Amino acid sequence: MSKAPNPVDKYVGSRVRMRRIMLGMSQEKLGDALGLTFQQIQKYEKGTNRVGASRIQQIAEILQVPVSFLFEGGPTGTAGGDGFSEGSSPSFVSDFLATSEGLALTRAFTRITDPKLRRSIVDLVEQIAAREGPDKR
Repeated sequence: MSKAPNPVDKYVGSRVRMRRIMLGMSQEKLGDALGLTFQQIQKYEKGTNRVGASRIQQIAEILQVPVSFLFEGGPTGTAGGDGFSEGSSPSFVSDFLATSEGLALTRAFTRITDPKLRRSIVDLVEQIAAREGPDKR
């Protein structure tokens, strides 16, 4: 029987996948930049294999994000609860970003530079979601 992946490893992997997809980068291209196979990238993204500190730094540089991005909203490591900070839902986020609609929405939203307009869009979507019914996640 194999050991289940650590929640932190799964979360970091989901953040790598999310950012890679946002950039339109394939697993193969990320693997090439790191000197790895796309299969190794798959294992990192699923949390099956742990990513070492120096490799995390390389990945962050390639994905053009600070290392902290890969951990934001992830497991806190505190005792009790499910180990995730309030409001986080890594599988929901990565599942959404894996869809064509999620990716298109994310790409379009990140191109909007006006902070007030971005806030207005978030407010609008939240109002629409509130009318659709309770959160079903």
